[in-house]
Amino acid sequence: MPAYLQELRAQWRPLLAAVIGLSSGYSITSYITSIMAPHLLREFGWSKAEFAAVGSLTLVCVLVFPFIGRLTDVVGVRRTAFVGVIACPVGYGLLSRMNGDIRVYIALFVAMGLICITTTATVYSRVVVQHVVHARGVALAIVASGPAAMGVLAAPLLNQYVEAQGWRAGYVLVAVVSALLGGLALVLMPSEKRGGGAGVTRRAAREDYPAIFRNRAFWVLAGAMLLCNLPQIIALTQLNLMLLDKGVGAGGIAVMISAFASGTLAGRFACGLALDRLPAHLVAFAAMALSSVGLFVMASPLSSPAIVALGVVLIGLTIGAEGDLISYLVARAFGVQVYSTVMGMMTAIIAGAASTGAIILSLTLRGGGSFGPFLTFCGVAVLAGAILLLFMPNSPPGEPVPA
Repeated sequence: MPAYLQELRAQWRPLLAAVIGLSSGYSITSYITSIMAPHLLREFGWSKAEFAAVGSLTLVCVLVFPFIGRLTDVVGVRRTAFVGVIACPVGYGLLSRMNGDIRVYIALFVAMGLICITTTATVYSRVVVQHVVHARGVALAIVASGPAAMGVLAAPLLNQYVEAQGWRAGYVLVAVVSALLGGLALVLMPSEKRGGGAGVTRRAAREDYPAIFRNRAFWVLAGAMLLCNLPQIIALTQLNLMLLDKGVGAGGIAVMISAFASGTLAGRFACGLALDRLPAHLVAFAAMALSSVGLFVMASPLSSPAIVALGVVLIGLTIGAEGDLISYLVARAFGVQVYSTVMGMMTAIIAGAASTGAIILSLTLRGGGSFGPFLTFCGVAVLAGAILLLFMPNSPPGEPVPA
């Protein structure tokens, strides 16, 4: 049995805990929102532009991500994740009781964004980085695949349930499942004192942050993530509406969302395997460039089911690869002790880019009502970000780049 498979087998508990935690936490919100969006817009009379603008409010979360990352490095994964495991079901339960005032939706959206990010990869992936060394690329791919697998398996079922029972019942169902799976993740999580000193840290921030900022990898990753995540709003909340704009029917949308989730899942595993075998900067470029092609396809006037499916899958492949890629590159370049500190800052940049993209999308929808101009703009930006990743410091897999 290859060494990486032996390590994965030995470290099954942190892997399974992280997979379940991510699959039941804030990371699946994009699938849920994409399914609920048409029902909310139809029942409450909200416009597409208004709903797209709500996504820009994730800018509020930008200031929280670095704090959550640092908190995870200091107090550990279990204590940090516990907050979100409680908050996510509460948030979904409150969403089920909305009365149509978009200000209520905005308040709940912001509150969940601020609190439930304690159940994202910034937190959960640290326990994997801490316990898995030689198979880190594959391990991170397995963990990052959790939300995508949940999307493949549960999104069609949830969509059917919402069509039959209504969006309120759908949110209640999501709340119950989130609570049960989140609790299971915490129970499975092993002690963070294992791992030969790679557990929580007590070093002063004044020692860690200067070293982080002196590392060229930080600035390359920051710039690339800013450019590559401008179209994140499509995956987060607008996928369903974009497909409607392309003329896809209600039945086809469920298939396309599953295709997107399948592409995300495939992208994560392909990227993880490639990172363990090939130069990381080349893998990063190729993974991000796929999204650029997909965005140009979706911006084109071509609307046949096969073409639309191709564009959706290409975008999904990159979304999946990015979840594995950024975690791997951060762990390799900065090590375990400050892993979540750096991941928190990177996630803040990603959230800021997604919010900026939401603002741009809202403006373009008001101007002409079409997703085309936004998709074209994002295609160019993502390609530029992919090229920037070619300048990542190149070192053997698993060896941190000196600061």
